[in-house]
Amino acid sequence: MMRISELTVRFGSFTAVDDVTLAVPPGTVTGLVGESGSGKSTLARAVAGLTPYRGSVSGVARGRVQMVFQDPYSSLNPRMRVGDAIAEGSPASRGRRDAEVARLLGLVSLPASYARRLPRELSGGQRQRVAIARALAAEPELLIADEITSALDVSVQGAVLNLIRDLRAELGLTMLFISHNLAVVRYVCDAIAVMRHGRLLETGPVQEVLAAPAHPYTRTLLDAVPSLAHA
Repeated sequence: MMRISELTVRFGSFTAVDDVTLAVPPGTVTGLVGESGSGKSTLARAVAGLTPYRGSVSGVARGRVQMVFQDPYSSLNPRMRVGDAIAEGSPASRGRRDAEVARLLGLVSLPASYARRLPRELSGGQRQRVAIARALAAEPELLIADEITSALDVSVQGAVLNLIRDLRAELGLTMLFISHNLAVVRYVCDAIAVMRHGRLLETGPVQEVLAAPAHPYTRTLLDAVPSLAHA
């Protein structure tokens, strides 16, 4: 069980994340939702060890949290070939590297031949698949996906979400899935955690929270998505 306990992030006098406590059971996907500026991405960066914080994160080893970022165009080194980018974080020996890269590319439904390509030769959706493969190469105990479809064309968003669902089922991934889109969260996640102004307002099984939200802010988010509000 990955547990976030009383986690607080401050930037000077500004409190970005305020005393958040949250548990993510193994093999499940928890959706972290809220409007822009709610603190959800800052919380994720703290859990990943990218931002200093007060409080504790337990149940996951240091270095075993991997993050997939929103923009696939800036998250990959433009001068590094796909295979090298994926292999960089893998514990596989040099002799097994090519086979491991091919296996990881297969997991994200890309041909092994893509290992020789540069990021500029790929589409946005393909780059995001490479970013996911690179994160999986490190064999993470927790995978954080931070708005991973919001920078993609609508035509490929669904394919990436289906990939996440397939990987979760195949690998038993434990994930923290950040999104402002409640329809996406309902499709991908088991549980939901709602944030606003750095504070956690409501948590619970995704179907229960979306069917009967306990906090008015959650209802506001839900009302902004008619297909969910009337489902």
